[in-house]
Amino acid sequence: MLTARCLSDDTHQIPFGIIFGGTDVNEDANQGEKNTVMGRVLEEARFAVAFTESMKEMAQAQWKARQISLAVTRAVPVQPHAKGKIYVQSQGIATTPNAAFNWNTFLQRSEINHSADNLHIFLLICGLRQVKDPLYLVDAFSEWHQEEPSVYLVIAGPEVDPVFTREVKAKVRRAAGVRLIGEMPQEDLHAVVKNCFAVVNSSVSEGMSAAILEAMDLEVPVLARNIPGNAAVVKHEVTGLLFSNPQEFVHLAKRLLSEPALEKEIVVNGREYVRRYHSWQVERHTYQQLIRKLEGSTED
Repeated sequence: MLTARCLSDDTHQIPFGIIFGGTDVNEDANQGEKNTVMGRVLEEARFAVAFTESMKEMAQAQWKARQISLAVTRAVPVQPHAKGKIYVQSQGIATTPNAAFNWNTFLQRSEINHSADNLHIFLLICGLRQVKDPLYLVDAFSEWHQEEPSVYLVIAGPEVDPVFTREVKAKVRRAAGVRLIGEMPQEDLHAVVKNCFAVVNSSVSEGMSAAILEAMDLEVPVLARNIPGNAAVVKHEVTGLLFSNPQEFVHLAKRLLSEPALEKEIVVNGREYVRRYHSWQVERHTYQQLIRKLEGSTED
């Protein structure tokens, strides 16, 4: 959960709002201590933002459960107004690929020694932590690479969990056709997305993957693990492809390589979807309106 810090003393409290990120509702809410902290924050927040209706419903369910628990254990009256303070606003997307980015230099630094004309890079963008499950496809992809040397899986992202990062690095070192690169400036990363064959998401849970939406905006096909957060933005064979296991991923990736018409249809539909439902202008307007609520509350 991303929050503005609640700063208070005996005489005043600064109003704030919160944005549900995904892991907070999907994972952290199931852990007792974190659930308690999140409940308290939601109680104090003047507004909350969820990316999807399903995320809003999950947050409401958590609020209701907490309120019932407090009513039973502490005789605190149930406060049913969470529903009125949670707004749905999808992420707005704007991509800015670096026009000066050198793709061949990137391939050399990534130790991919293969002709760029006959190369297919599958890009997995994620912070190195377990909920993103970056190793989920490594074995299956490596086996495929040994059959088809022109395909590579590149994992790109920051080292969020140091212990897990060591595990990822050790695994990738042993995996043919798999590369690991560090965090990159956003403009460079967008350039990599623009040049790759497809963007991959293998997370255990997601709120709303910006990497998926940015790939759609950059007219790059998406292959995503079939979880609720991904299925909310990827419609199978329409705006992307959804897989339920590593073997299905390889099957769908091969299909994408061999069916240019399918690739084209997915790219066109994905771009139109982002333009229609993930406008950064609409997102900005929503947050401007919500901030005005905070500004008004400070004057009360």
